[in-house]
Amino acid sequence: MEHTNIEKIRHSLSHIMAGAVRAKFPNMKFGVGPTIENGFYYDFDDVEIKDADLQKIQKEMNKLIQKNIDFEREEISTIDAKKMFKDQPYKIELIEDLEKNEGIKTVSIYISDGFVDLCAGPHIQNTKEINIDAFKLTKIAGAYWRGDEKNKMLTRIYGVAFETKEELAAYEKMLAEAEKRDHRKLGKELDLFAFSDLIGAGLPLFTPKGTLVRDLIIEKIHNIQKNFGYQKVDIPHITKSDLYKTSGHWEKFGDELFKVKGQGDAEFVMKPMNCPHHTQIFASKQTSYKDLPIRYTESTKVYRDEQAGELIGLSRVRSITQDDGHIFCAPDQIEQEVANIVSIIKEFYQSLNMFNVGDYWVSLSVRDSKDLSKYLGDEKLWDKAEKILEDIAKKENLPYKRVEGEAAFYGPKLDFMFKDALGRERQLATAQLDFIMPERFKLEYTDKDGLKKTPVMIHRAIAGSLERFMAVMIEHFAGAFPFWLSPVQIKVLPITDAHKEYATEIYKELKNSNFRAELDDDNESLGKKIRKAKMEKIPYLLVIGEKEIQEKTVTVESRDVGNIGALSLEDLIKKLSEENK
Repeated sequence: MEHTNIEKIRHSLSHIMAGAVRAKFPNMKFGVGPTIENGFYYDFDDVEIKDADLQKIQKEMNKLIQKNIDFEREEISTIDAKKMFKDQPYKIELIEDLEKNEGIKTVSIYISDGFVDLCAGPHIQNTKEINIDAFKLTKIAGAYWRGDEKNKMLTRIYGVAFETKEELAAYEKMLAEAEKRDHRKLGKELDLFAFSDLIGAGLPLFTPKGTLVRDLIIEKIHNIQKNFGYQKVDIPHITKSDLYKTSGHWEKFGDELFKVKGQGDAEFVMKPMNCPHHTQIFASKQTSYKDLPIRYTESTKVYRDEQAGELIGLSRVRSITQDDGHIFCAPDQIEQEVANIVSIIKEFYQSLNMFNVGDYWVSLSVRDSKDLSKYLGDEKLWDKAEKILEDIAKKENLPYKRVEGEAAFYGPKLDFMFKDALGRERQLATAQLDFIMPERFKLEYTDKDGLKKTPVMIHRAIAGSLERFMAVMIEHFAGAFPFWLSPVQIKVLPITDAHKEYATEIYKELKNSNFRAELDDDNESLGKKIRKAKMEKIPYLLVIGEKEIQEKTVTVESRDVGNIGALSLEDLIKKLSEENK
């Protein structure tokens, strides 16, 4: 794999940081120090590092960098490596795992100013390549060794690094904005969701407003896709383990499965996904080629026992609502069905103003040409499927890149990568071809010659995980949702008690016209009511005073464009109806 220079700089900085930490704490133990998005980290044991130490460690790193240190690579035997790292138990464990799992006899080490680390690289040639004004240590956190809760908690130091000082400044500015937009903070302020220690981590509770946002997303997707022949189905939340043993997910998900004990010897699990259940609906009756394609859709929860340390607000949860869809079709129907999915994705994301040029790109995720053994299924069918997906991407004029090695083991896919308002990339929608699950479940249809054939299965998600999608949307819009997605669209504000009667009439008319309106008739000043409504990020405020009563109008304040002025109720409803579309 080709590594960019900034990746080499980040990796090299993790080693420089480890050397600086060792200078301050000579007896500590080293974990691992990889690169991550925008930066790097290193894990340490037998050391007590506080936030106040970060500045001192960075100062020591600057001194080391200014010494113009070379990174020298050596290949040594695993026997010598174990002797070299005899006082470093985590390094010994890694070496022994490499011997056992990969049968290797030699490993590479990197030496920099006397600091030696077990590492595959690559690194920069010399610290002269590092701009000391373009990196920063950011935080300290706890992290289980190898990400396993059963292992010891280590101390992890994070850093970010760029090639220029300006890039670092822009990143820090983006972080400050991201903090303001954090969905956990806004979700509480806007009363969208909550968590409870009595219920457990990663199990969100959605309030009436949050549930309304979820329902609006699901309803929007359903209204678009019903024109393409999708039919709703409903499945239970548990299943016998046999279903996932047949599908192959039992082995794949392992420890992530929630097991359920029933009466007798039956072994049940909470479903981590829906596709195996949907195969059984297809298998429940005989199918002819005339019945195809069959398109099932469902919004339902699945459950995965994620590690507690990896749970983050709605971004990573244990109860996951999937906007799910599965199509069973003949090979010659793949092209049309995927084109239909692209149309649904396009219409949905246009309603969020996220389908503009530059806002997204599409990963045409195909096989790793260097190792085809990782993929199951007929090679000719794979070739055909990859070509079909590429042809669709061209026909639809999608900004796609062919990405090798990102296909699922069961088929190639189109993954839609969207940029949020801060330029962060989010993978949301997807269309995936699957040649394997229909075979595993022995699914069949009768072709026009009376022969039994195996259908192709297409997995599709428009929003994906609703929880994660909501987290992305809250942060993308900073809580100021588009009009159609806002839980409260309009707030009616009478200035005094004398204006309440007319304000109530306006409120009732808006409700009768199917707008989500609220009437704020509290005995507060108008200024206080407006400030409260603006904090709730409501799209439109209607101020009702003496002038409005006399002229039979409302004064309209828009969240997005400011004061619109006086409108008749009829004109306002017409305007808002257009916007709602």
